[in-house]
Amino acid sequence: MQKPESSSIPLTPGVYLYKDAKGRIIYVGKARVLRRRVLSYFRPEGLPAKTRAMLSHAESIEYLTTTTEKEALLLEASCIKKHRPHYNIVLRDDKQYVLFRLNPKHPFPRLEIVRQARRDGARYFGPFTSALAARETWKLIHRAFALRRCTDKAMKNRVRPCLYHFMGQCPAPCMGKVTPQEYNENVRKVTDLLQGRSAELLRSLRAAMEQAAENLEFERAAGLRDQIRAVESTVERQAAVLPGGGDMDAVGLFPAERGLALGLIFVRNGAVTDGRAFYWPGLTFEDAPELLWSFMGQYYSQATPPPRVLLPWIPADQEPEAEGDGQAAGEESDGAAAANHAAVAQNSALTATQEAAQELVQESAPKLAPQLGQDTAQNPAASVAASPEQGASQGADTRPASTREALEQTLADRRGGAVRIVAPQHAGDNQLIDLAQSNAREEARRQEQKSEQNILERLARVMHLPEPPRRIECVDVSHTGGKQTRVGLVVFEDGRPEHSQYRAYAMPDSGDDYATLYAWVARRLESGPPWPDLLLIDGGRGQLSVVGRALREAGHENLFALAGIAKARDEEGHADRRAGNVADRIFVPDRANPLPLREGCAELLFLQNVRDNTHRFAIGRHRRARRGAALSGELMRLPGIGPATARLLWDTFGSVEAMRAASVEDLRGLPGIGTAKAALLHEKLRGLD
Repeated sequence: MQKPESSSIPLTPGVYLYKDAKGRIIYVGKARVLRRRVLSYFRPEGLPAKTRAMLSHAESIEYLTTTTEKEALLLEASCIKKHRPHYNIVLRDDKQYVLFRLNPKHPFPRLEIVRQARRDGARYFGPFTSALAARETWKLIHRAFALRRCTDKAMKNRVRPCLYHFMGQCPAPCMGKVTPQEYNENVRKVTDLLQGRSAELLRSLRAAMEQAAENLEFERAAGLRDQIRAVESTVERQAAVLPGGGDMDAVGLFPAERGLALGLIFVRNGAVTDGRAFYWPGLTFEDAPELLWSFMGQYYSQATPPPRVLLPWIPADQEPEAEGDGQAAGEESDGAAAANHAAVAQNSALTATQEAAQELVQESAPKLAPQLGQDTAQNPAASVAASPEQGASQGADTRPASTREALEQTLADRRGGAVRIVAPQHAGDNQLIDLAQSNAREEARRQEQKSEQNILERLARVMHLPEPPRRIECVDVSHTGGKQTRVGLVVFEDGRPEHSQYRAYAMPDSGDDYATLYAWVARRLESGPPWPDLLLIDGGRGQLSVVGRALREAGHENLFALAGIAKARDEEGHADRRAGNVADRIFVPDRANPLPLREGCAELLFLQNVRDNTHRFAIGRHRRARRGAALSGELMRLPGIGPATARLLWDTFGSVEAMRAASVEDLRGLPGIGTAKAALLHEKLRGLD
């Protein structure tokens, strides 16, 4: 890519998006000053290999300006999540983790399992990455401490106690069999347990059990004994790492042979509760700074951050610093040039330190569960890899950290309280980094032991494509007797369905699938990029030939690769549509016979999955159109309702039942519907059988 004119680049904070020749976004970045950051990509030397590869594929660049760097940080994370650029470090595991929720505002709080914390005044405990383990703990808590399980609505409508009451697992607040004070005594015990104050809870339970035994209340003593056992079985799964308690997350990195892994440890109330690990193939330790910042921005856009996040070290800002506002961005004075040379030398020394750390880590990996209180001198490799920038400062961060400050402000807004991003300060912090790094190493080992090649690479090889098809589009035609014809388009990117990019094209009524596909090609070309690397057609040689001819006549013969997927033939030569059939045939242009793919092979199963998704989507959109047409016909039989009004009602309410339930005010709120017409519609709809 040619270096852009400096005057064409804004001097404001914002986000820049590199695009390739097909119009696809291949990299997203943020900057405090866009001009300074973008021009840094075109310096003669010192660029990482991944950046050089990205620039070799980039054809254009676009800018989205913001007013502050914090806004740019949020916009960058949003763009990465939406577009999943090829050269960005993308966090693909974006699910919400499990939390426990207790609402202290309710007189009889219910312990719920949720996946998102909200600012509603309730108390949240977690996170738990294993939903199964969380539900087992939830069941154990309910067996030990009698709390209601029903929802607020069910509780209000009950006329007799539920089965759990007769099992001794619910005090039946719905029937007034327990006072709020008595009920909240169990809530307090559950809160103590979930907050990590198990020692105090166990002491009070044992004292109560002994008192009950002395009073000859043996049934109550047995219940307290069961509670003690339940608490002990829950607590023994956790290891205390912070004697003073507190919440934090710890991040560790491990440079593997073919990629870079990241481990994340959750510490809640001073105990390790859970952890996660991620792996990115093709990355090296040189990509670690970008990985840390990008991971933080993306991960905590979905999860509530703790008050302290521990990183192995604080990465330097990627954006070069300017000497003064009066100097044009991208130009250097003699003093600035000298400062730049000094920075390059410093970065070179830092890279050498990181490479040395990488070698040490690979030679001497820490144990999976380091003993608490272990001195970091016993594990010098982990210490060096955890903080290559600390040196003699022993963890003190003296570098400018504007990226860190912007990220801390962003995370604080999400948490509703202060958030600090810190490097290890003492041996205890280094032990947490070691534990997170151990999890990262195990994840890298699991991922790299997979002997099979990436499915897209295998697909490119068997279909003789120049490169793996990162974007696959698949089309299918659906209609009933030539009516309500729809062409469904499904998109897979990097082997995963992108539901937000699915499209349904309304085509002229026709029972001729070939003519419909030919006309659809023009519609697809009008939609423009991003173009697919492979267009898969649900059909055989005939459908494939029609699409190829339409592209050729439009002057786009080699715009993207084509393939057709057709059902296998049975003994009589008919399409074999039996369930479980794995012998579909794959056709490509300029080849009479289908590709020689083995039945049930990974490549064929993947293409069948893409086709099946498309088939379901196309049929679903066709059925929706057919229902809409039937409903419109039914409505249009009513006097005073024409096609436009029928379509409006269908789009707004979706069913006859919803229309009949609509009030006059609901109808009056529709565009073009006045008071008199709303009253007339309401009367007619109420009389519709």
